[in-house]
Amino acid sequence: MSSFFTFLTLLVMGLVAIVLVRGLFNMARGGSGNTSNKLMQLRVLLQAIAIVLIMVTLWLTGGGR
Repeated sequence: MSSFFTFLTLLVMGLVAIVLVRGLFNMARGGSGNTSNKLMQLRVLLQAIAIVLIMVTLWLTGGGR
């Protein structure tokens, strides 16, 4: 079960990186401010999910002890 949460955590962390890069490209090419705002909101949400998943994974595995 903990390997499932580890995989899920890595997946969400990858999604955070993808959304961050998309937001940077949107900003660099002078894209819509509304799109940048939506990407930032999505990134913050994904980061919150990633933190929760990291905590659950650490709890399930005993925190590395």
